[in-house]
Amino acid sequence: MPTKQATKSRKQGRKSENLWTDEERAAAQAAVQERQAASRRASGDERADGLQELRASIAKMPADDRAMAERIHEIVSAAVPALVAKTYYGMPAYATEGKNAKVICFFKPKSKFKVRYSTFGFQPDAHLDEGDMWPTEFAVIALTPAVEKRIADLARKGAG
Repeated sequence: MPTKQATKSRKQGRKSENLWTDEERAAAQAAVQERQAASRRASGDERADGLQELRASIAKMPADDRAMAERIHEIVSAAVPALVAKTYYGMPAYATEGKNAKVICFFKPKSKFKVRYSTFGFQPDAHLDEGDMWPTEFAVIALTPAVEKRIADLARKGAG
């Protein structure tokens, strides 16, 4: 009687493909932790806790990203004091206040996803609409006075 030969599983011989990079996976995990922390937070602690999380996020950045993030935090905080500092996927961000807070803008350091430039971006709730097409993320190479003014203007416009 012939013996049965073992057949290879369809998964054998194939490498499992990671759909996300390590950096993307870390950002998703950061978002889960942010949502969990927000759900446990008392309503009056939103601003103080968000600022503490933002500062901790900035402190983990390499020196050049950290310097840019700190300056952008100063610019946005001065331009739109009503926005609440927080983290968004582990990145510094600024949101509306309250239970249904919406992220308006965020700073994505170049080190986050190992790219050549940092960006200052906006979520769909930002009021940047301009005709049939408008940018929602801006590459930031250096913080010149003109760039700082543009960031402040965009943050004000985005916050509505």
